[in-house]
Amino acid sequence: MKIVIKEEGILADLLMKAFESASKTTVKGRIVHGNVRVNGKMTTNPSIRIKPGDEVEYKKQKVQQGKKMKSPYPVLYEDDYLLVAEKPAGLLTIGDRGLGGTSFYQIMQGYLKEKSKGKERLFVVHRIDREVSGVLLFTKSEKIQEQLKTQWWESKKRYYALVEGQPKDDQGTIRSWLIEGHDQKVYSTKIQDGAKLAITHYRVMDRTPDYALLEVELETGRKNQIRVHLSELGCPVVGDRRYGADAQYERRIRLHAFYLAIRHPETGELIEFKSKMPKGFLVLKPGDEKYK
Repeated sequence: MKIVIKEEGILADLLMKAFESASKTTVKGRIVHGNVRVNGKMTTNPSIRIKPGDEVEYKKQKVQQGKKMKSPYPVLYEDDYLLVAEKPAGLLTIGDRGLGGTSFYQIMQGYLKEKSKGKERLFVVHRIDREVSGVLLFTKSEKIQEQLKTQWWESKKRYYALVEGQPKDDQGTIRSWLIEGHDQKVYSTKIQDGAKLAITHYRVMDRTPDYALLEVELETGRKNQIRVHLSELGCPVVGDRRYGADAQYERRIRLHAFYLAIRHPETGELIEFKSKMPKGFLVLKPGDEKYK
């Protein structure tokens, strides 16, 4: 089935009109499992925006007997206790209850439920921002979830950040107290009720006249921490208009959670998860090969 879109909207909502008898959950499942193409390219994100003139094609994939079910997004690690996967930019880690929408958690939960025939569930341990991509860890039991949350301060978390401007030093540490305002924007403040100490370490990996590529390590994990700290350093993350980045670039925040290390909740062994820099992460304009 092919349809040419006549109105702008969210992919899942538009397909709901095409599949009049299908539930929203069913439609989202068809997208997540690779049955939908937009302008000839497969998409597994039900929340992408579709414009008038775009061609959407639905074609049911044939499941071959004995073939392993494929995850909609790369799974970096999985055992009886944990599942670690790569979240793409543009998806919430988990949606706010009652607000609807599709989250990375919902998609991976659906995948695991189908794969395990309903025997396994996922539990969220930590979050990364909607526009940030990278490594996300889930557990398969509430007990392990609580255990890891309690020990989360011991975990190691590193990010790639492409920023505007130049940090003065090749490496440094940013410390401040962060608080969220009524507009849901986070900013640094003096010590006060509700403010939380945030510590961010950075190292310059590469410099150009206008930009720098940083490796960032979190000592704490506050909401929007890296984005706020780098903005206050005078080096907002490329694409992060909310925290002062140039509006000329598409709203794809160049921040990628590429490394996570934890102690395995059962064995105590240190385990590391790594994710490659996403394709196009260093591309600022169409035709650019790099940010230089």
